[in-house]
Amino acid sequence: QVPLVETGGGLVQPGGSLKLSCTGSEGTFSRPPMAWFRQAPGKERDIVAAISWSSSSIYYADSVKGRFTISRDNAKKTVYLQMHSLKPEDTAVYYCALAQDAYGSGTYYYTESGRYDYWGQGTQVTVSS
Repeated sequence: QVPLVETGGGLVQPGGSLKLSCTGSEGTFSRPPMAWFRQAPGKERDIVAAISWSSSSIYYADSVKGRFTISRDNAKKTVYLQMHSLKPEDTAVYYCALAQDAYGSGTYYYTESGRYDYWGQGTQVTVSS
């Protein structure tokens, strides 16, 4: 079991910023990819950003590219999502996710939610005036 704990959500006005954090456990011999997903009411859970263990490979959804930054600190077992220039369309529950390491390379990530094995509880981000 790999519990993930998310913090940092809240209410912010359009154009504002928030930073989400997700802390979990990574196995001694694992180099797992991690990601952030979000789900708005009535919509599917969609990829926001993903990052390999080494941070050498990073993915952003087109809708957040240039505004959001994903990063991780493996010593702290934490992944971050720095969000700038927030829009009302960013309003959603944000979930962090971790996939069991399949290769040990630390250089890959997934963009499909079904690839991830462990999930945070979700943190609400609301962008509104």
